[in-house]
Amino acid sequence: MITLDGFFEGPKREIDWHNVDSEFNEFAEHQLNDTDIILFGRVTYELMAHYWPTEIAVKNDPIIAHKMNMIPKIVFSKTLEKADWNNTRIIKENITEEVSKLKRQPGKEIAIFGSSDLAATFIQADLIDEYRIMINPVILGSGKSVFQGISDRHNLKLIKTKSFNSGNVLVYYQPDRKEQLQLPWT
Repeated sequence: MITLDGFFEGPKREIDWHNVDSEFNEFAEHQLNDTDIILFGRVTYELMAHYWPTEIAVKNDPIIAHKMNMIPKIVFSKTLEKADWNNTRIIKENITEEVSKLKRQPGKEIAIFGSSDLAATFIQADLIDEYRIMINPVILGSGKSVFQGISDRHNLKLIKTKSFNSGNVLVYYQPDRKEQLQLPWT
């Protein structure tokens, strides 16, 4: 989820602007049904692990909580010593190699939720096959860009869009990996 001005979190890591309703939850349930593994950076992992296993999450969102708690998860961190959230393992080194190995295995989708620093690493290594970005109808004015840390140009092609009654718009992009012909000026 990002704001219209491209932030995935506010300046104090707030995400209270997330536009979540029953239609969004239905989308999230379908997305999780198609996911074999979820990848997190340490910060996002800690936020998710602090919420989804709780009684409040199970009461407020039983289907999503069940799926989040059951799907295998990997947290990429050099500092995290243990991961207590169900079905979670830690990878500390060689993260791009580990993801390359995961991508070669049969199965459903591998998803990254939040974790912009981790995503930037995978984008730079050309390991992202599809971007699903939910744009919320809000402008924060400041915060952390979802693409902070990307230093190279990455051309994308639009696959599809989905509009939600809440005003959210989901855009699906794939990397445009075809080599672009560059003709010298004569």
